[in-house]
Amino acid sequence: QVQLVESGGGLVQPGGSLRLSCAASGRNFINWIMGWFRQAPGKEREFVAADSRYYRPTYNEDAVKGRFTISRDNAKNMVYLQMTSLEPKDPAVYYCAATRQRSTTSPSVQEYDYWGQGTQVTVSS
Repeated sequence: QVQLVESGGGLVQPGGSLRLSCAASGRNFINWIMGWFRQAPGKEREFVAADSRYYRPTYNEDAVKGRFTISRDNAKNMVYLQMTSLEPKDPAVYYCAATRQRSTTSPSVQEYDYWGQGTQVTVSS
C-alpha cells in the first residue's frame, strides 16, 4: 500500500519561497519515480518536476524556469519541492505523485499511479 501525504503549502508574497514536503509510505521508495504536479482552478493538472534514482531530475522549464528544485531523502521516504521567486502564476494545489512502474521520469499525469491529497500554495501581497 502506497500513501503520499503533502505538507508545506501556504500563503507567500510574490518573490518569496516555500518548501513542500511529501511523506511516502511503502517499500523500496528509492526505486520510485516521484513527481510534483500542480493544478490551478479551471486548468488541467500540470507537471512541475520529477526525480528518479539513476537520472537527473526533470522540470517543466516553461513553468518553473530554474526557480524550483526537487529533491528526496530516501532514508526518510521524503521528497521535497523547494520553490523560490514565487510568482502570481504559481498559485495552485500542488500534488505529490509516484509510480513504481517506470525507471525514468515522465511529465504525464497518466504515468503516475499514486497521488497525495494536495497542498494549497497561494501567492499574494
